[in-house]
Amino acid sequence: MPRNESLIQFLKTRRSMPAFQMKEPGPDRAEIEEILTLATRVPDHGKLAPWRFVVMTGEARRRVTMELAAMAKADKPDLSEEMIAVEESRFTRAPAVIAVISTAGPHAKIPEWEQVMSAGAVCLNLVIAANALGYVANWLTEWMAFDARAHGVLGVRPGEKVAGFIHIGSTDFPVVERPRPQLPDIVTWMD
Repeated sequence: MPRNESLIQFLKTRRSMPAFQMKEPGPDRAEIEEILTLATRVPDHGKLAPWRFVVMTGEARRRVTMELAAMAKADKPDLSEEMIAVEESRFTRAPAVIAVISTAGPHAKIPEWEQVMSAGAVCLNLVIAANALGYVANWLTEWMAFDARAHGVLGVRPGEKVAGFIHIGSTDFPVVERPRPQLPDIVTWMD
């Protein structure tokens, strides 16, 4: 297989954009469907598709955000004004937010751990697919991913888990590099 220099260059510079630095325009429905289609091209032992998507756009982002903000404020009545503002903007920071829901579970042949990793691969593919269409993206979890009460608001069913929320949009901010691990610190060679 020949080297794909444009893909190599992309991977050398791939970077997530903070959700609070995103703005319109976001992907339209056809672009979101293309992003989702590309995202599903991941390792999936047993062809189980152990994940599904909840797509939040338009007014749904505000409705979900306000329901979750009400939970956060009820849990912590002493939240600062700054944190209230954060809670009241969770899913409105980006024009589109895609929740990746892991449906991993016991299976006779496919370990649950492999199913969970497949959901993680879907999350990264969503980010990469959004970037390929010219958008910025960020994979976040945040407290509502781990709060069973929030799951009802997010459309998460019993036994499912949130693998992540992929925020997608545009930005005027420069993409800034961050420190990356040095190979000698993370690689063990077994020649």
